[in-house]
Amino acid sequence: MRIVKGALLLVLLALPIFGAFCEGAPAQSGPGGPPPTVGMRRVAEQRQNAFTILVPHGWGLEGGTYHLDPNQMNGPANSIDTKIDFAVKSDPGGTIMLHVYPEIYYCDTRNSNVGGIFTPGTKYNGMPVVPLMGARDFLMQTVQSSHPQATGMQLLDSRPLPALARGRTEFMSQLADGVGIQCDAASVAIQYVEGGVCYVEKGLTVIENWGSAAAGMWANRWTITARAPAAAGTSWDPVLGIILSSFRFNSPWLVEEIKGQAYRSGVALKTQADIQRIEQEIVEHRSRTNAEINNDMFLTIMGQEEYVNPHTGEIEVGTNAYPYRWEDASGGVVYSTLPSYDPNFDPHSTRSDYRRSQVRPRFPR
Repeated sequence: MRIVKGALLLVLLALPIFGAFCEGAPAQSGPGGPPPTVGMRRVAEQRQNAFTILVPHGWGLEGGTYHLDPNQMNGPANSIDTKIDFAVKSDPGGTIMLHVYPEIYYCDTRNSNVGGIFTPGTKYNGMPVVPLMGARDFLMQTVQSSHPQATGMQLLDSRPLPALARGRTEFMSQLADGVGIQCDAASVAIQYVEGGVCYVEKGLTVIENWGSAAAGMWANRWTITARAPAAAGTSWDPVLGIILSSFRFNSPWLVEEIKGQAYRSGVALKTQADIQRIEQEIVEHRSRTNAEINNDMFLTIMGQEEYVNPHTGEIEVGTNAYPYRWEDASGGVVYSTLPSYDPNFDPHSTRSDYRRSQVRPRFPR
């Protein structure tokens, strides 16, 4: 359920596109690059107000939070935590789209004593029975399942992400000492034709393998994909980067979610201090993971910048593809390449509280 924002998307969007030609595809190629000025509004998740995210004007947010019924899943394993599955789309068909997938626990019963009873396609203790997959294969299957009408699906590029896998393994070893959890992480770029348009979709995930000590349980973490028409190249990457790096959990919801998970798992959190400790661990883990990725991918990860929110003073992550950034009091942002543009005087804007958001100073003034 947890999302490590900026660094994960940097890895995702740093993938180069090799061989994106869609041989034999129809002439239709989809839209070109983004306009010189891109405005975004902060949108709340509708089902539980679990999070907010920046969405470009004219785009939509679909999906959100949901719970799985333990009775329908034949067990509680996937019913303890709230699942998050959402997509930010440029249009109903998702011509340009960022998709965050839910984290699901699976079971490879070949590593348990019930393998002959619970076969692939069934459920064991609330987990779909699926043979363990590596991160690359999981991403390929995820993209194929999400676009059943697509044709000519082709893997353009695949890269292991050892720093991300190592960081997750170390974190889980602290939570489940002695289990021997191992993680695999990868990013991919996949090409296909859907609805007459040639697309390139990039994806990233971590596969968490609990092994025989947990009867073959495994799970996907941080599964994210982003797509755009191949004809647009990487021009939409900065906009997609802004969207994901803007993801924010609603803190009161997060506290209640932690309490709910503890209750549903039969573990009582004794004091408020326990909740605060867990929140702090989430923050510290995010920082450690970001540092690992930034160090490991320093030469290839580009395109992000830290900005100061002019209303709150908080540090926020955004793209460096636009030299001018503005922000309103509600968290909406506008990026522009036009030096003379001011969103406060834009006839299409209904707000007049935009302020310039400057790059965070690197040295004391």
